[in-house]
Amino acid sequence: MKDFLTKSKSFTNPEYGCAPEEREISDYISHGVINLDKPSGPTSHEIDSWVKRILNLEKSGHGGTLDPKVTGVLPVGLGDATRAIQLLLTAPKEYVCVMTFHHEVDEDKIREVFNEFTGKIFQLPPVKSAVKRELRSRNVYYSTIYEINGRDVLFRIGCEAGTYVRTYCHNIGEAIGVGAHMAELRRTQVGSFTEDNHLSTLQDVTDAYHFYKEDGDESFLRKAIMPMERAADYLPKVVIKDSAVDAICHGANLASGGIAYLSGNIQKNSIVAIETLKGELVASGNSLFSSDEILNLESGFAVNVSKVFMKTDIYAKMWK
Repeated sequence: MKDFLTKSKSFTNPEYGCAPEEREISDYISHGVINLDKPSGPTSHEIDSWVKRILNLEKSGHGGTLDPKVTGVLPVGLGDATRAIQLLLTAPKEYVCVMTFHHEVDEDKIREVFNEFTGKIFQLPPVKSAVKRELRSRNVYYSTIYEINGRDVLFRIGCEAGTYVRTYCHNIGEAIGVGAHMAELRRTQVGSFTEDNHLSTLQDVTDAYHFYKEDGDESFLRKAIMPMERAADYLPKVVIKDSAVDAICHGANLASGGIAYLSGNIQKNSIVAIETLKGELVASGNSLFSSDEILNLESGFAVNVSKVFMKTDIYAKMWK
């Protein structure tokens, strides 16, 4: 497999499982994710409710809540993919923001302070947040100023999950000494979901479902919905043999002997996605070793499985 390290060259049996893109349309929908362009106004939970109604589903779930006035990338998991969408809760995020200072500030000073607010920063979550208000550290990977117009600053920020951009703006205002607030915010990326990656509006989804139900044309629905596997694209991967799949689905940890290929950037104790040779998402877990150590591991467990996404009995049982 291209760009993967080979632990044990293996081949998959076409009688079991299916490449994610080749699933029958009903399974494709119930194992799908929509890269939704959230409009300003509704809550993320309202978006979930509307998607369920549009697609006539029993359940859906989003990957990372956006405030009502915030727009942009909101991945929505459908049916059985609602559990897989949880992988995005820890994925890196990117936003484009307009921040407004409460008084005039010299541009050089603004750029100087922005540079100080990259790397490791400390934040106290907002009063209305869903988490406990404790000072915590977060990583800002980059913060790029695009334009300064009077007291308004347009910038793009890439950050660790759980970073509050509203608080980020407030803290910059405090550091400069004039105060500032977040005026507008749009999320442009969640993990591997970006504005350039099949971004769909609610109207796009509604139209696609209409073409499917009324005209029997599923092509638009397949463009609006992506396989749930895309939610794990940002994670390093461990690809397993057919013989190991059903045991993992029954809750077993991943043993060294069940591994066929793996990403070269796995770190010890990092979260990894476990996939079949056909590219199906089986589970996620914590790697007990680095990539090089796994390659040289002759026996024992390599990954502690934490969440299983594939149902049992899709692959043949080859264990007792």
